[in-house]
Amino acid sequence: MSIDGDHRVLRFDEKPETPANIPGDDSIALVSMGIYVFNTEHLLDILDRDSDCDNSVHDFGRDIIPSLIDRCRVFAFPFRNAKKGHRSYWRDVGTVDAFWRANQELIGVTPDLNLYDREWPIYTHQEQSPPAKFVFDDDDRRGLAVDSMVAGGCIVSGAKVAHTLLFSNVRVESFSEICDSVVLPEVTIGKNCRIKRAVIDKGCDIPDDTDIGFDLDGDAKRFYVSREGITLVTPEMLDQDTNRVRRRTSDEACC
Repeated sequence: MSIDGDHRVLRFDEKPETPANIPGDDSIALVSMGIYVFNTEHLLDILDRDSDCDNSVHDFGRDIIPSLIDRCRVFAFPFRNAKKGHRSYWRDVGTVDAFWRANQELIGVTPDLNLYDREWPIYTHQEQSPPAKFVFDDDDRRGLAVDSMVAGGCIVSGAKVAHTLLFSNVRVESFSEICDSVVLPEVTIGKNCRIKRAVIDKGCDIPDDTDIGFDLDGDAKRFYVSREGITLVTPEMLDQDTNRVRRRTSDEACC
């Protein structure tokens, strides 16, 4: 976006090769976060007219906003920390790589988005789950997690979890090692598995003796491997029933 000194939008281009700089700083350009505030009646009128336009692809960034700049007062709101003055936390997680990086940032000692900041709490739905549990303490079978986040309902049973996020109700079986990964809810990881730099989708059952992230060419034959080498695994890629988690949750609720 090009803006003037009062933050009025002068130009809006969809993913230009050379974006315009902000006034007074040649090193920074403004991008849209995709969050818009409209007068309701005005928005409905705009959308109605756009729906009748054959040349429009009916997209806010490509059609709606650019068409308004010359005939309406369109302003940008800088997303900044009001107390400290610097840019507030925001990430575009539209790719597997970006999603993986954003989650990995949370594990840092002083992350930009601090989930433990009591002055900026994050309110969301959270099911009632028992605390995470780590079992077995043998030399070759120790349940532990380091530099990681482990949600409620998880059981790490004689396995090692490092620099990884385990979402709710994940179970990791004995002798498995998980590192640099994001594991979404309701996942079971079998025995003797090795997983690194991966995103495991909700509801996956990873079979015993599975390696993920060590042979990317092999992974690409079964799963999705991103440009930066992150392996995405979904139930469909494992030929598993995607409705299994929904049914299991319903059964547990009935019990």
